[in-house]
Amino acid sequence: MNFIKFLKSKVFFTQLIIAVVGLVLLFFALQKWLNITTHHNQKIEVPNLKKMSLIKVKHTLNEIDLKMVVLDSASYNPDYPKNSVIDQSPDVGDFVKENRKIYLTLNPSGYKSIPIPNLYGKTKRQATAHLLALGFRISKNEIRVSDIAKDVVRGLKYKGKDLKAGVEIPKNSVITLKLGDGRGSGSYKPNY
Repeated sequence: MNFIKFLKSKVFFTQLIIAVVGLVLLFFALQKWLNITTHHNQKIEVPNLKKMSLIKVKHTLNEIDLKMVVLDSASYNPDYPKNSVIDQSPDVGDFVKENRKIYLTLNPSGYKSIPIPNLYGKTKRQATAHLLALGFRISKNEIRVSDIAKDVVRGLKYKGKDLKAGVEIPKNSVITLKLGDGRGSGSYKPNY
């Protein structure tokens, strides 16, 4: 009975009104504080950083209070300068707040090197398919050597030099095939 009497009392209603007013004031103060600390109305447009060097990117972002983080380098793209930006996140034209990190993907300085597989004794078709799958290009100018087997790989050349299995050369390099001519009397002996 005392509890019900307390709920109907003037003291309870006074404390209830003080609590509600306090919560409303706390809500508005918290909202104002969040607007100030999160820079609610501040917007910085992300510039286009593609094809820029890291030094130029750093200078550009420092001028507008943004930070950069280099994520990784992608596969080499000859359309972009070496060590330049090929991708960015957030994208160009997006709006961000100050001190936001812009994540960058860079173009490496060249194609990565890939080891040459052992293709000796494989057919021209097998060798061509294997080399193309690895990312190499095949020269149209084949070298024919005297051998009993026709169109069988008897060696590879890169920039005029013989290639051995396991030697690494840059991806996208042009490789010349040394193939048997099918008119020889025995098997071809390489000059290793």
